[in-house]
Amino acid sequence: MKINSAEFIISAVRPEQYPNTGYPEIALAGRSNVGKSSFINRLINRKNLVRTSSRPGKTQTLNYYLINDQFYFVDVPGYGYAQVSKQERAKWGEMLETYFGMREPLEAVVLIVDSRHKPTEDDQQMVEFIAYLNLPLIVIATKLDKISKGKRQKAMQQVENTLPAYDQMTIIPFSAETGENKDKAWNAIKYYL
Repeated sequence: MKINSAEFIISAVRPEQYPNTGYPEIALAGRSNVGKSSFINRLINRKNLVRTSSRPGKTQTLNYYLINDQFYFVDVPGYGYAQVSKQERAKWGEMLETYFGMREPLEAVVLIVDSRHKPTEDDQQMVEFIAYLNLPLIVIATKLDKISKGKRQKAMQQVENTLPAYDQMTIIPFSAETGENKDKAWNAIKYYL
């Protein structure tokens, strides 16, 4: 996809703050520090529209990015980060349940997992939650460049076998570093726009 414009619009925590343009939305979910920001930046050919952080748990709001004046990427808070208080985690959980469960323009969810490791219990729960809501799910198995070519198939099988089976789920190996499979990721996303 040719990106002509990409801009940060708003950080939202409540439904009344969500943009009301009616543009389709693609939510990006995943563990803290798994590479959601790098994924978005690679897709839109920008170095730092979405700030990457060495400090996990930095995204604490729903961050809306308007792409080509046609649709939004919505970066949601990462999960599984231990240093956030239980109270804070409960607030995030409530915010995410409200967003995922009630947001009309939400067309699909992109779940970022690290291809080098077995998906976590949190990743599995996220797939179950998305399946429960009956939303299309694109799993991006990132950091592919860090796996030797001979071990990639085994790594992808581990991702596939660990995540719960879901008939609306597509798994795509990806590298934000090299851009490998960027077109595949875009094609999967464009299908829902």
